[in-house]
Order: sequence, then structure tokens, then C-alpha cells
Amino acid sequence: MPEHDAHQPAPTEEVGAFLSRRREQIAQRWAEEPLFRAVFTVSRDEAVEAGRAVVDALAQAAGSDRVEDTDGAGFTSVRDQLGRMAASRARAGLTAGQISREVDALRVPAVNLLVADLPNAASDHVRECATTLTALMGTLRLVVMETSLTEGQALIDRQQLQLMEVATPVIRLWDGIVAVPLIGTLDSARSQVVMETLLESVVDQQARFAILDITGVPTVDSLVAQHLMKTVAAVRLMGAECVVSGIRPAIAQTIVHLGLDLPVVTRASLADALAYALHRLGADIVSVTSGGAGTR
Repeated sequence: MPEHDAHQPAPTEEVGAFLSRRREQIAQRWAEEPLFRAVFTVSRDEAVEAGRAVVDALAQAAGSDRVEDTDGAGFTSVRDQLGRMAASRARAGLTAGQISREVDALRVPAVNLLVADLPNAASDHVRECATTLTALMGTLRLVVMETSLTEGQALIDRQQLQLMEVATPVIRLWDGIVAVPLIGTLDSARSQVVMETLLESVVDQQARFAILDITGVPTVDSLVAQHLMKTVAAVRLMGAECVVSGIRPAIAQTIVHLGLDLPVVTRASLADALAYALHRLGADIVSVTSGGAGTR
């Protein structure tokens, strides 16, 4: 660190004092910048208030001499707000690079105010303070991008969960019979969704039979088989019987080669599984043919 005149405060101290002293002016100027103006379109007062909160965070970071620490205490209070602002700009179609440039645009008015606020200070001291403020604004940009990425990942996770729920419908086939037609890969996350959705449906529908149809599952390995067995066991604990249908020849061979034991009722197709469940409920499917009626 460069040596400073004993009568001059350290750059971080000077910057912290400047931010506190010029809080209102900085917030007013930031309210005109695209990042704040585009987010707070209804009320300029809200944009100014948000700017004040960010300036306070920067002042706290500078006062603690942690201008390059994205985890500094000063940024904790504004992370949610910065994340919402970044998310709003992302929804407006801006890329991460464009959002980063909008945050960087806040640096210029702040640095200009700082230089104007130190008219009698030595040029070296002004330069060091401007460099410190620039570093602090760079940290702010990192905080915004980190928060934006975190918010983006959380949104992706929520959308994936919603897609899994949509892709795992529970169908009421008959009074007391529900079915889940599985399509695609069955991994741990989706298996959990299947189990929770099916158990809720068993309770809501007071189902006695639950059919897991795996016609659309491309492969079955030991992990997928374990997921199926856990779901079957959970359904049994709820007082219902589980039937697995749609086991194709290739999958049957795989299960045999893996040496897996499937202690569960299986049927070749969903129709066969439904017929089995209906029969157990005391009903039969009757096929009407030209030669008369026959029971399936």
C-alpha cells in the first residue's frame, strides 16, 4: 500500500466518507441511469431510494476496508434488491454482458462527483481515491452478476421441477385406480417427484391400485429399478397395490441380466394392468363381438 500524508485519510476512509456525504447526489444521478430508470419505471422516488441503499452498502464496504470482497457485510443487505433489478433487466431481454455494462455505467457519475468533491486534495491522493472507488464499483458489478446467476439458476431449477411435474401426470382410470405413464429417463430427482405425486393422488383419490406404466422409459438399469421399488414400497405403505406395466422384451432381458428381483405384479401393457386391477375390484372388461360377448 502506498504511504499517505499523516494529515490525509486513507483512500478507503476518504471514499467511505465521500459516499456517506454525497449519498443523495449519487442516488439522484443513478436514478437517471438505464439500470435504475428501466427497472423503476413507475416512480423515480423508488429509483432514488434504491440508489441510496446501494450507496450505503458501498460506504459500509469502504469503511470496513473490504472494497474487493463480494461477501462483505455491506453488500448483504442489498443482494436481494440487486438480484431483482438484474432479473428485471434479464426479463427485458438484456444479456449478462449488457447488464454488466449498465452496472459499470454507475461508476462514471460517482467518480466525477468524487473528483469534484476533492478540489484541494493532492493529485496523487485524488487518483488513489478514484482507483479505490473504481475497485469498489467493480466489486458491486461482481455482486450483481453473482446474484443474477444465482437467481437465474434458481429459476431454472423451479422450471425443471415444474416440467417434471407436468411430465409426470397421475391419471384416474377408474374408481380406485390411478396410473402414472412414465416417459423418458427416470433419475433420482424425477423419481422423487413421481413418488410424491403418486402418493398424493393415492390419498386424494382413495385409490386401491396404482399403475406405473414404463412403456416410454427407454432403459432400466439397477438404479432405475431401485427407484421403481421404492415407489412400489411407498404405495404399499399407503394401503394400495402397485402394478408395473409396459416392460418390453429388451428391458426384461436387462433386468434378468442384472439379476434384479422385482417383487411386484407386472403386466405387459397398461390395458392389461387396468384389466387386472378391475378384476381385483370385482369388475370385468367385456368385449362385444359379432359372435356375442366375452370377458377379457
